[in-house]
Amino acid sequence: MKMVMAIIKPFKLDDVREALGEVGVTGVTVTEVKGFGRQKGHTELYRGAEYVVDFLPKLKLEIAVPDDQAEAVVDAILKTANTGKIGDGKVFIYDLDRAIRIRTGELDGDAL
Repeated sequence: MKMVMAIIKPFKLDDVREALGEVGVTGVTVTEVKGFGRQKGHTELYRGAEYVVDFLPKLKLEIAVPDDQAEAVVDAILKTANTGKIGDGKVFIYDLDRAIRIRTGELDGDAL
């Protein structure tokens, strides 16, 4: 099993969710996060005063999938979250040792 974690721009969520559904993803965890990378934040004006926004709003998606589905999930995210501009985000894939469904006690692939 793999855990696919993606950091994306918030307005891309609906597109990414739809694309994930098309490749067979049945569940996604979404968390509102803030962060920065090469984008380094930006400057805004508020009541005539200029201030720096260091941490930009993003969404973190976490998707647990079987090994054979991981590449399709990553491709779907990469295609739909891409705007071609700085700050589009990142995708991380790592091994998932164990999954357990709390309600039934199902393990690993059955729990997904």
